[in-house]
Amino acid sequence: MLSSEETLLYVSKAKNGDKDAQAKVLESNVLLLKSIIKRFKGKGVEYDDLYQLACIGLLKAIKNFDESFGVVFSTYAVPMIIGEIKRFLRDDGVIKVSRIIKSQAYAIGKYVESYSMQKGEAPSIEQISLALSIDKEDVVIALDSTKVPLSLQEPIDDKDGDTSSVLGDKIPSDEREEDLVDKILLKSMIEKLPPREKKIIIMRYYRDNTQSEIAKELGVSQVQVSRIENKIINQFKMQI
Repeated sequence: MLSSEETLLYVSKAKNGDKDAQAKVLESNVLLLKSIIKRFKGKGVEYDDLYQLACIGLLKAIKNFDESFGVVFSTYAVPMIIGEIKRFLRDDGVIKVSRIIKSQAYAIGKYVESYSMQKGEAPSIEQISLALSIDKEDVVIALDSTKVPLSLQEPIDDKDGDTSSVLGDKIPSDEREEDLVDKILLKSMIEKLPPREKKIIIMRYYRDNTQSEIAKELGVSQVQVSRIENKIINQFKMQI
């Protein structure tokens, strides 16, 4: 685990083309990358691909980081990494429609248009299936494929005519981006703690145990638990 000073030193070297320093920064942030990746599991992207995207985000953070920002490198890197993954999911995570389905959808569209003009109403699924010799299930799939999903990045007009907002801005979220960043950073820091210190923090703040209960569990005094807890908290404050 690199200290804040060591991290700044290696980041500076990496920005100047030092591949060994770049590898060192990547290696020291593996737990951070994994914590971020877990947030995006189940999105239809393989773990290895997510890891590569996270690495790209970290490398971009290295390239753009400036000590004058006045923040710890990991605090700056997390939004960059999250942004890289979200950008991929937004731009490349589009559902692809096969040629067969596209062909069926086109034929169905032509038939529906002709039928509606003649009968004054749209044909049923059964009628389309019989007319075009396509299974009813395939008719439904083909019709659904023609529906264009709305992108969360779709610009929207507000009452003042401002188009800088996107649809995703209108969807409420219980978790702010800042809170997500803090959780990821905190988890990463806890993972790097020695076993006993990690256990104290988990018992104290995740299981709501008292210092006395922790001391009894570990076979130490309450004073020792208090000292260790305060030391860890001060370390965390310096890293955020």
